[in-house]
Amino acid sequence: MKGIILAGGLGTRLRPLTLVTNKHLLPVYDRPMIHYPIECLVNAGIDEVLVVTGGEHAGDFLKLLKNGHQLGLKYLGYAYQEGEGGIADALKLAEEFADGGKVCVILGDNIIERSIIKAADDFRTQASGAKLLLKQVHDPERFGVAELDSSGNVTRIIEKPKDPASDLAVTGIYFYDFDVFSICQTLKPSNRGELEITDVNNAYLKRGDLTSEVLEGWWTDAGTFNSLFLASELVKNGGANNKA
Repeated sequence: MKGIILAGGLGTRLRPLTLVTNKHLLPVYDRPMIHYPIECLVNAGIDEVLVVTGGEHAGDFLKLLKNGHQLGLKYLGYAYQEGEGGIADALKLAEEFADGGKVCVILGDNIIERSIIKAADDFRTQASGAKLLLKQVHDPERFGVAELDSSGNVTRIIEKPKDPASDLAVTGIYFYDFDVFSICQTLKPSNRGELEITDVNNAYLKRGDLTSEVLEGWWTDAGTFNSLFLASELVKNGGANNKA
């Protein structure tokens, strides 16, 4: 299984910081933000990774990460996303890299406390489909929200609901089989003019090929000033990705 880190976007919620650099190169405590998703993948036994980025600061990733060997990667590649087409649009750029196999996709501003190796191993043995990692949050209206039935199966995913039916956010860590790329080709832009990852997940849900697990330990994104500050505090006080 290969890893894909989506690290594009303009980072408008973090301006003026992102006027001079890509959001995913900002510091989270003592390291650049992009180091954390790479570490997450390496700790899950994934050492071939593609970073999808864009904008005028894309070259800075190469300056920082080089070939990735110093971070435990066997292979590190880069892809460039033109414009602001959304997460699913960025994912389409990884089809050749995936080479017919399964992938773990992680948003570049997602930072977790513990390893995802159990979920990764579970998906390695899952015959087909997708797997989502969920997490209870106090502000689910900021995220895609999953509704579960009494057996713990996902029945519906709503993107940024005004009145969330649960407190289970869909984190920015996803596992997909190779069908994800054909699904991305069928998507139509949302009201935001983007190809939404929630539509990808709902496509797998519709065909009955979606599983989920609740992430243990803390999890946060780092896409706002508050969450960026929180991420730094959590890393300082408890570390990240260093617990099984």
